[in-house]
Amino acid sequence: MTDTPGFSPEPTPTQPDAEPTAPVVTSSPAPEVVVPQAFLPEPPSASTAAPPVPTAEITPAGPDPRAALMALRAEVSKAVVGQDSVVTGLVIALLCRGHVLLEGVPGTAKTLMIRALATALDLQSTRIQFTPDLMPGDVTGSLVYDNRTSEFSFKPGPVFTNLLLADEINRTPPKTQASLLEAMEERQVTVEGSARPLPDPFIVAATQNPVEYEGTYPLPEAQLDRFLLKLTVPLPGRDEEFAVLRRHLDGFDPRDLHGAGLRPVAGAQDLAIARAAVAQVTVAPEVAAYVVDLVRATRSSPSLRLGVSPRGAIGLISAARAWAWLSGRDYVSPDDVKSLARPALRHRVSLRPEAELEGVTADAVLEGILATVPTPR
Repeated sequence: MTDTPGFSPEPTPTQPDAEPTAPVVTSSPAPEVVVPQAFLPEPPSASTAAPPVPTAEITPAGPDPRAALMALRAEVSKAVVGQDSVVTGLVIALLCRGHVLLEGVPGTAKTLMIRALATALDLQSTRIQFTPDLMPGDVTGSLVYDNRTSEFSFKPGPVFTNLLLADEINRTPPKTQASLLEAMEERQVTVEGSARPLPDPFIVAATQNPVEYEGTYPLPEAQLDRFLLKLTVPLPGRDEEFAVLRRHLDGFDPRDLHGAGLRPVAGAQDLAIARAAVAQVTVAPEVAAYVVDLVRATRSSPSLRLGVSPRGAIGLISAARAWAWLSGRDYVSPDDVKSLARPALRHRVSLRPEAELEGVTADAVLEGILATVPTPR
């Protein structure tokens, strides 16, 4: 595979996160917001009307949105050391209106990374610690009875944000996991028959325990398929870990990102312009056919009991277009597809039991498919 600068499709596998003890929801301070207008099939009554939708503050776009978005890595690196490829994957997801599944051991700055990215983009971020007793209403919000008015009013949940960190999502039962499905796919939540739109942009960055399965509820294929990318958050190298220690010894406070020098380097308008530019990136018929051949090869692989769905093919070509644009090109090359194939497809395939017993991994199967499917010239 041709190396792609700034984005590593194969990070180092990691270990599971630690089990939480109680549901915890924390939020970063929200910037001033602008409420987008959205069509509702049935306008709610005054007593159940949705509150203003929090969205990112629209700031004037810079002369080059691509340069502004690429500058995010340098800005986030003021708080997080050595995770440039993961940050790039998050930017790709933002450009594609997609969601990201993160795997990483505790203490690898997953939460800090999301907060730093939200600060550098001037977006609101919220964290939910998923636990077995977390209820769907704790995520989406619920109707609350007001004794003063003798009416029910809607209290929005933490899902009403721009960047949602769903920590250890597989620690909560399927009923609560399913509460995110509508939010991820439709960008809205429905409570008591009333649809309430979510902010734009909206991205879910979920973490899950990759190895330890005791007390967990594996995500169903339908929900895994909603994630655009699955990224691993590796442990830092020796030099990077030394840099982390030096920063803390020099007084770095992860709870004070502004004190660490983080400032917004891009706004919601930059992101909107960038999305429009990504939509103009050309995909040759040969490259589109190459994506189709890759996903169809997963469906006939003897090591897989479940191959990639058509949604996976759409996600792969969308991510490749975003990476091509970030790389300064107005067309998608086969190398762009190869670079994004594993992050975009590894969570959409399911191994056969006999393949798992032999130690086969999803990445190994995808690597074999990439090696055998003819690459267009």
